[in-house]
Amino acid sequence: MANKTGHTLEDKYLVEKVLGGDTYAFSAIVKNTETLVAQIVFRMVNNAEDRKDIVQDIYLKTFHKLPGFHFGSKLSTWIGQIAYNTCFDYLRKKKLVFLDNIQGNEEHEDEYREERFNGMSEDNIESSFMRKELSGLLKAEIEKIPPIYKTLVILYHNEELSYAEIGEITNLPEGTLKSYLFRARKMLKENLLAKFKKEEL
Repeated sequence: MANKTGHTLEDKYLVEKVLGGDTYAFSAIVKNTETLVAQIVFRMVNNAEDRKDIVQDIYLKTFHKLPGFHFGSKLSTWIGQIAYNTCFDYLRKKKLVFLDNIQGNEEHEDEYREERFNGMSEDNIESSFMRKELSGLLKAEIEKIPPIYKTLVILYHNEELSYAEIGEITNLPEGTLKSYLFRARKMLKENLLAKFKKEEL
């Protein structure tokens, strides 16, 4: 059962057990969150060896920071935030391109409200186009877009997290999240259309 902050009685029990010295309880926390952590790490970090080190670093940070976790959010969301920040720091240190024009012009933050694809609203695009996220072709194209766009698409469409949960993980305002998701969808659609046109030549 989850309370209004989203955490469950199991989370509370496991955290209390870990703080009491039960290492098996921490293993349970890892098992409960490893899918979310993997989704973030695998979308933001391309190097396989670095991924292993980063995952270890994420859970080491989680273990050391656990005494400061006060259930203000879901435990998984909190660990997701640690994962995202760790990957973000990795990308920044490696000086890798993790988002196109991350600073962007303010005027574009609300562009998702105005733009339309062939008369379709953003909501319709989401339901008719992104529902096929797991199809082979689209999945391959998702892997080609910038890491943060890729991560947001997976968290929203695959993990089915809310804007609020993704905002907690990424520390991005809801308007920015929606704008980035719109840009990611637009990029995917343009890439797919370009691919289809090229194959028709």
